[in-house]
Amino acid sequence: MQKKYLIIYNDLVRKIQESGWAIGNLLPSENELAREYEASRETIRKALDLLSQNGYIQKIQGKGSVVIDRNKLSFPVSGIQSYSELAEKLNLNSRTIVHTLKRLKPEDQREAAKFLKTDPTESIWNVIRTREIDGEKVILDKDYFNETYVPMLSEEICETSIYNHIEKELNLMIGFAKKEIVVETPTKEDHELLDLEGFTNVVVIRSQVHLEDTNLFQFTESRHRPDKFRFVDFARRVKD
Repeated sequence: MQKKYLIIYNDLVRKIQESGWAIGNLLPSENELAREYEASRETIRKALDLLSQNGYIQKIQGKGSVVIDRNKLSFPVSGIQSYSELAEKLNLNSRTIVHTLKRLKPEDQREAAKFLKTDPTESIWNVIRTREIDGEKVILDKDYFNETYVPMLSEEICETSIYNHIEKELNLMIGFAKKEIVVETPTKEDHELLDLEGFTNVVVIRSQVHLEDTNLFQFTESRHRPDKFRFVDFARRVKD
């Protein structure tokens, strides 16, 4: 059963996204929200903290929680989220198409092995998927997984969420990632698998993803049509 503060958080997000409160408006006070949702102030505070962390509000001491601008198709850079999680959060009309799901042959895995830092005895999964939003193929995801940590994949898992499979079924904890963002000329594969509509650049995010125990298990290259997204990091000043 979903925790109460998450239910309240999701309802507040819905109201903000449906323009229940415009940018710059104050949310009701913690006491008012506590009465409305029949919850403790501590529960309300948890929901508001999550809104703040995800860039929906700014909490101002002595004033309250102010709704701030948050572009619907802004993709966060600093966090680690699966595409399915982002699509659900951003309420996207989305579909995932699996083009490739295979174990690489030893002679084909040299480049991926370099990024995954594997040795020749370890097998590597290769998954290639396009993400379709509103009927247009705008993201090409090319993933490589160390089979030591991800021993089995299916097309159904790849169509839904590999991260959900890793965390819920394999009971592994995903920890952190090193990311690189560059702009590149589209490849032949980009032209074949994406609806580029004449665009001459793609935005590429390459990530090396580690488990919580620091083991490197995934290398991913995510290639985006540039008109659909902003890549943002919601930053807060932290004082020593």
